Amino acid sequence: MEKNGDTKSKVVSGLVWRFAERIGAQGVSLIVSIVLARLLEPNVYGTIALVTVFTTLLNVFIDSGLGSALIQKKEADDLDFSSVFYFNVVICLVLYLIMFLASPAIAQFYNNLSLVPIIRVLCLTVVVSGIKNIQQAYVARTMQFKRFFFATLGGTIGAAIIGIYMAYKGYGVWALVAQQLFNITMDTIILWITVKWRPKKMFSFDRLKGLLSYGWKLLASALIDTGYKELRQLIIGKMYTSEDLAFYNRGRQFPSLIMDNVNTSINSVLFPTMSQVQDNKGRVKDITRIAIKNGMYIMAPLMIGMAVCAEPIVRLVLTDKWLDCVPYMRIFCITFMLYPIHTANLNAIKAMGRSDIFLKLENIKKAIGLLLLFSTMWFGVMAMAYSLLVSAFLGLVINSWPNRKLQNYTLKEQVKDVLPNISLATVMGLCVYLLTFLGLSDFLTLLIQVLLGIIIYIAGSKILKIQSYDYLMEMIKHNFHKKKELAIDQDQTE
Repeated sequence: MEKNGDTKSKVVSGLVWRFAERIGAQGVSLIVSIVLARLLEPNVYGTIALVTVFTTLLNVFIDSGLGSALIQKKEADDLDFSSVFYFNVVICLVLYLIMFLASPAIAQFYNNLSLVPIIRVLCLTVVVSGIKNIQQAYVARTMQFKRFFFATLGGTIGAAIIGIYMAYKGYGVWALVAQQLFNITMDTIILWITVKWRPKKMFSFDRLKGLLSYGWKLLASALIDTGYKELRQLIIGKMYTSEDLAFYNRGRQFPSLIMDNVNTSINSVLFPTMSQVQDNKGRVKDITRIAIKNGMYIMAPLMIGMAVCAEPIVRLVLTDKWLDCVPYMRIFCITFMLYPIHTANLNAIKAMGRSDIFLKLENIKKAIGLLLLFSTMWFGVMAMAYSLLVSAFLGLVINSWPNRKLQNYTLKEQVKDVLPNISLATVMGLCVYLLTFLGLSDFLTLLIQVLLGIIIYIAGSKILKIQSYDYLMEMIKHNFHKKKELAIDQDQTE
């Protein structure tokens, strides 16, 4: 059995590479989105958002279910991977054909015939993703997260150059289409070159059936979740203006940037790590607890800080024409702040092989979410955004409920674990918010807010002896000494 130290070392290494990948890629994406937001009008983003509703839904078929089943299975081999690879490619081609034929009907639904070619080109990302998906599962299972770093960064930088060039030359919405298509294609090519696994000439329906028995519940859960999220955009696009949709999406973009960096990194490392110790409930609970505490320690100050600084950030970065997105940004900040708790609880359930419970939770959450959505959609986009916030808090209770029995980790314990981190972040946020009344320029206000926020949070962590702070400091020192020892060993060998 793998020792605790080995697992910890793999988790730390995986998190470092995933953080580096996410921060690198999202940093480039942030700069590009700022440049593009200045070059393109809000209605262009509204148009692309109408189409990405469908591509996001299709990508669920590729990203979920079977990929997770390959990671969770105790003894997955080449026959499993190859069978899923060929199955995935066929499914993706069928999905693309359906979208190609359905594009006129979709365009008619939105009363916008210019959407037809956009849908047909943008949906090619689905075919490319089908090839990439199994390589991703292989990398995650073998915890070679370094591979993601090079693939993601290569695709993002290349796409950034193409997107900005085309926007500058006046290609409008096609700049965003080309950016997305190039990104996924280059990402897949680099991953294909750097990862050694290749599909073999073998296929087994029995193996596929076994993986589907676990994966279909996750796929169904992901479809429900994504469909629910995209339904909001679809309703906004249909009932309100494309500008309303653009402001809603722009308000989500910045908080989502942080949430993606932190949460995706934790998520991708947690699942394979927990799957390796799935028979040891005590160790699964320990990992869940560490993930929740440390995830919230990082996420809470970032989200609360962004919520209180939202207005100067938007005015400074996107200009006054995007100020209507500020209220949405604040709502999304509070919603996404809770994601590390959701993620850790759900990963523990998945890793312990209970995809049936995972699906049940998804059904309950989305039934409540739809009830809230249909009740609020008549009262404006803001009311719909608030309903999302309420859903997030209710989802917290629902997601943690099964772990009360599965690993003896109750919601009360979880709240107790994260309360010091959230309280400290809230105090920091209140202090930082007061600076907005000084009447300084946006740049100066933001600069002082960020510096003061960091000082208050770190000093508060030391004074209050926050466990997560000590844990993260110890982790950083451990890695530093390890690298130093490796360097000394290499010198002695030479």
